Amino acid sequence: MKTLEVINSSENKTTISAEEIDKLQYLLNGSSICAEDANYDEARQIWNGMFDKRPAIIVRCANATDVMNAVRFAREHNLLVAVRGGAHNVAGLASYDDGLVIDLSQMRAVTVDPQTRTAKVEGGAQLGDIDRATQAYGLVVPIGVVSETGIGGLTLNGGVGWLRRKWGMTCDNLISVELVTAEGELITASKTENQDLFWALRGGGGNFGIVTAFEFELHPLGPEVMFCFTFYPDSKDIMQKFREYAQNQPEEVSALSFTGAVPEDENFPQEWWHQPFYAVAACYAGSAEEGERVLQPLREWGQPIVDFSDRLAFTEVQKVLDADYPKGRNYYWKSVYLKELSDETMDTLLALNRKAPSHHSTIDIWTMGGALSRVSPDESPLAPREAPYMIGIEANWDDPADSDRNITWVRECVTRLEKFSAPGNYLNFPGFLEEGDELIKDAYGKNLKRLAQVKQQYDPDNFFRLNQNIKPKKAMVVQK
Repeated sequence: MKTLEVINSSENKTTISAEEIDKLQYLLNGSSICAEDANYDEARQIWNGMFDKRPAIIVRCANATDVMNAVRFAREHNLLVAVRGGAHNVAGLASYDDGLVIDLSQMRAVTVDPQTRTAKVEGGAQLGDIDRATQAYGLVVPIGVVSETGIGGLTLNGGVGWLRRKWGMTCDNLISVELVTAEGELITASKTENQDLFWALRGGGGNFGIVTAFEFELHPLGPEVMFCFTFYPDSKDIMQKFREYAQNQPEEVSALSFTGAVPEDENFPQEWWHQPFYAVAACYAGSAEEGERVLQPLREWGQPIVDFSDRLAFTEVQKVLDADYPKGRNYYWKSVYLKELSDETMDTLLALNRKAPSHHSTIDIWTMGGALSRVSPDESPLAPREAPYMIGIEANWDDPADSDRNITWVRECVTRLEKFSAPGNYLNFPGFLEEGDELIKDAYGKNLKRLAQVKQQYDPDNFFRLNQNIKPKKAMVVQK
């Protein structure tokens, strides 16, 4: 191996000798991977095809000790660090050109205690890993809606899925975390240990350290649930019916409706291919029999294009959308919270959908409320939570030459929706890294000051900054 050129924390090049890499490898149970290694191209790939990054070193960790040693190595050599869990970060923050990547993707163990209804989940686990382990006991963690998503980024920025109105965001179900600090030490954060850090990790992002393990509260559900998944022609009338239903739905229902274009797929009538649709999806967090009755109205709003609704294993519900988000496609997403779903807002959403440059793109309407809205600022930095709806604007496209058109469309959607918006945004739909400052202010509001103080305590040098970054701030001195 030759001497490597690596980006340091000042974003300048520095050199690391082969001998130093060998010393690092000696400490690892996992492996260090560089460009000359046969598995380098596989190891450096991340989900969003917009980003084709070539890190100088990838430390593929096998356990928390490897993470500690990787952090200490980076500190010793003053290196810029990216953290990779499931590599699903939409902004491409799981890697960095010429940087050091601390890769948790091999740390995917899930241990379930059915007696205490808790699960310990390693930081590189994907949602499918969690579902398989917990459903063996008829239990669930409220997580996201794509099984290949990593648990780390999802949880640290909130986490919304099919069970959100019944049991809240993923971060609301955290009991404790094990975290490697910027000094390379392993600590625990919970309601009784490092309480301020625990508060910050429940939605405050990946700013404060590397979580090597999460402990979650589990809830009884499954193995079979009722899932509604009905596609209608795009229609304001159907959207109005959805609004009426959403205003009266029980907390067991977490509905997601979205506009898009019918895919060129044999499961859809050919005459509808590429035509605009309005789809309604919902999972019932209770018995499948009761769910079938409660969700039935969602299937009776006119003649559907197709109705995929059925009783399904919960593990299958969690995979329903997987095919829509393949690795290597290009993705650019943003979010807007809505004060209400007014008729004018509906007209705007339907018009914007018809302008989407890619037939893979969607505009999603997430119903909020329920358990989501009962979490106080003392429990999570994600506040306020009063908005009844969240809009996810997803540009998804295949040809890199179409990037500018799709990014412009998302930004136009955000601008057109501003007059209807409520405070806040969802940082798992983050745009680009350089757009982060205003998004962060909007996401956390008054809690941003407290988050900056926690950052100052646990990472005063901003070692972990390749994220939706909250910069450290010295604690305020109270005048006597």
